[in-house]
Amino acid sequence: MSKENKHFYEFGPFRVDPEQRVLLCDNQPVPLQPKAFDTLLVLIQHSQEVVLKDDLMKSLWPDSFVEESNLSQNIFVLRKALGEKGGDHRYIVTMPGRGYRFAEKVRVISEGETFVAESHSRSKILVEEEVVRDVADLERPKRHTKPSELQLPTALSKTASRPTLILEILIAAAAALTLAAVGYLYFRRTPGLTDKDTVVLADFANATGDPVFDGSLRQGLSAQLEQSPFLSLLSDHRIARTLSLMAQPKDARLTHDLAREVCQRTASAAVLDGTIAQIGARYLLTLRALKCANGEPLASATAEASDKNHVLEALGKVASEMRSKLGESLNSVQKYDVPAPEVTTPSLEALKSYSLAMHARNANSDLPTIQLFQRAIDQDSNFAMAHAQLGVHYFNLGQTVRGADHIQRAYELKDRVSDREKLYIASHYDYLVKGDIEAARKDYELWAQVYPRDQTAPAMLGVLYLHLGDYDKVLTMTKKAEDLLGPNKISANLVWSYILVNRFGEAKAIALEAQTRKEDDPTYHLSLYMIDFLQQDFAGTKREAAGLLSSPTWGHAALDYEADTAAYGGQFAKAREFTHRAADSAQKADNEQSAASYQADAAIREALVGNTGLAKQGVKSALALLNAKDVEAMSAIASSLAGDSAQTMQLINDLGKRFPQDTIVQFNYLLTIRAAAELRNGDPGKAIGTLVAAAPYELGTTALASGISLYPVYMRGEAYLAAKQGPAAAAEFQKILDHPGVVQNQLIGALAHLGLGRALALSGDISRAKAAYQDFLSLWKDADPDIPILKQAKAEYVKFQKGTLP
Repeated sequence: MSKENKHFYEFGPFRVDPEQRVLLCDNQPVPLQPKAFDTLLVLIQHSQEVVLKDDLMKSLWPDSFVEESNLSQNIFVLRKALGEKGGDHRYIVTMPGRGYRFAEKVRVISEGETFVAESHSRSKILVEEEVVRDVADLERPKRHTKPSELQLPTALSKTASRPTLILEILIAAAAALTLAAVGYLYFRRTPGLTDKDTVVLADFANATGDPVFDGSLRQGLSAQLEQSPFLSLLSDHRIARTLSLMAQPKDARLTHDLAREVCQRTASAAVLDGTIAQIGARYLLTLRALKCANGEPLASATAEASDKNHVLEALGKVASEMRSKLGESLNSVQKYDVPAPEVTTPSLEALKSYSLAMHARNANSDLPTIQLFQRAIDQDSNFAMAHAQLGVHYFNLGQTVRGADHIQRAYELKDRVSDREKLYIASHYDYLVKGDIEAARKDYELWAQVYPRDQTAPAMLGVLYLHLGDYDKVLTMTKKAEDLLGPNKISANLVWSYILVNRFGEAKAIALEAQTRKEDDPTYHLSLYMIDFLQQDFAGTKREAAGLLSSPTWGHAALDYEADTAAYGGQFAKAREFTHRAADSAQKADNEQSAASYQADAAIREALVGNTGLAKQGVKSALALLNAKDVEAMSAIASSLAGDSAQTMQLINDLGKRFPQDTIVQFNYLLTIRAAAELRNGDPGKAIGTLVAAAPYELGTTALASGISLYPVYMRGEAYLAAKQGPAAAAEFQKILDHPGVVQNQLIGALAHLGLGRALALSGDISRAKAAYQDFLSLWKDADPDIPILKQAKAEYVKFQKGTLP
């Protein structure tokens, strides 16, 4: 652009120089990232016009595909630079579903005088020259000065001439130099990160030839950096998903170039990559931080290790130095800086196994995950986080006994870990081992306070609300966790959260979108199965179950779903066959706990419909496999419903002693069991009183896998029926019918129609009672004819047809 054709854009107090790529506010430079500047330029060049998102993205990234979140991030940066706050969008207006409009009027002006930034540069030079002259004048001997005065060390300390003027000149010079330096550093400096930026961690380049460093150093560095409340690492889940979009393997090694592309696609700020080299017996570690947008260096750090056994110590040093250079306060670095061998393990071999286990877990490879975590523990039995991660993985698979053993061991080793890992271990111990929901809630809230950018704490708070029955908060916290993982993040937890609040269409759309993105989490099939069931698409349930049957990890769960669905429709012979297959499949997969849970759940179903003999037999089979907490509790419910008082009391006493601090055991399971026994003994009033304490937890889910929901509500409804309190009973059964996404295909969902019919009949509401009976009999139109409760229901409905109350 020629000098005479140079022009600027002005709006409000701002001026934009497109040639120098500078944004000024009241003649002061405003920091702006290159892509954010490009975004601003496009918007102001189309002032007061709607710029479509697609057009804007094509303009900014003409030769590559990036996520829309990159654009959103640039808009966010621009709003902040322009001083917009909250909903006050004076300059950039979002047009929902379309794009953006620059609302402020933009003036185009030609260059008529020296550009401000240039005049600042000249002023800086002139000031510096004046300072040199003034200082030289001060130091040059004057012809009229006495010799004795020349012995004084400085002009300021002893000279009698111009002291005030000299002081003023030097202060002014210092101020000018400071301003000049600030301006120079702004245009030339490499800025650090902010607490809003995300960093992509690349793999170390291993120049030693020793494979033990492959993967282990990245894992060790990740653990070190995760101590920081300031830095936020892009999660391995998001990295794997982004690699898939790039047509790369999910477990591809993150070279610098690949990491930088991931960084750009996810709107992250910087790439951290390291190298390790061997010089004789010594090892040199180098860590660099570079802007992912242009590769410009941000910071670097190096450390030496005297030998292989001290490499992890050196890794901790470069991590601490890098945290400080990237903008974290010295106080924060010192406060959250446990040495690397304590944060992870002093064993490089164990750390490598742990790294491989985390990769396998992120790829949903359950058996390798277990084996690799166990190998890490075998290599270092005091590896606290390996115990903790393996324990949580077992819990997610429904193997709570094995999981609790490992989390208990991690808790015993918690003094050997960083503050963040201590929060992880303590919170999961309080929740999964002790079962103390209030203590766990405080743990996760503290975690969220110390590490506000960590998604684990809100995700786990969402799980706690699941047990408390506050499903709106489950969805809120799950969304918050997803947002912290990154824009457009989808997980199976989010799908289930929408199911729980009865938003089935949205849940299905999310699950199907995940599959189009080639997300291969098997639990999507389970969620789609449940959505199909709730929408009465039984061909869909068959299809989803069939897709899981070949999976050794999830095939038995699909069979158990089929068992519950068959029982929901009154087809108990078919349900028993599915339960038998599910339990057998689980045992073959070395998952006795799931097998026992399926047997206990089947025993409850038999007891609810009056098959007491089969219920007692099912309890015996379940407890013979394993007496895990949920297995024992469900077995106790079945025994209580079936009238086996001796077995019930034995199980009640054992549960109370083994789990004294467990919220669900004490305020859901045990109260339901006692109420069922009291009702069976003909004392409905006592049963109603027993269930009062269950009210805060009555809508909650009892367990993450093979759990039961709303049983205190169902038992209270039955107790009110026995007490001849029709309206009160109707209200309880209606609660169950109002929560189909929570009850799902549990048998009480079908039986609630019958209970409601009986309650309305007691209340004298004949027409509604008859409709409720018809709903139940319609659900059970293909039911086995010999089920006791079905025979009772049919007999009662005949009385309706004759015009009399049942």
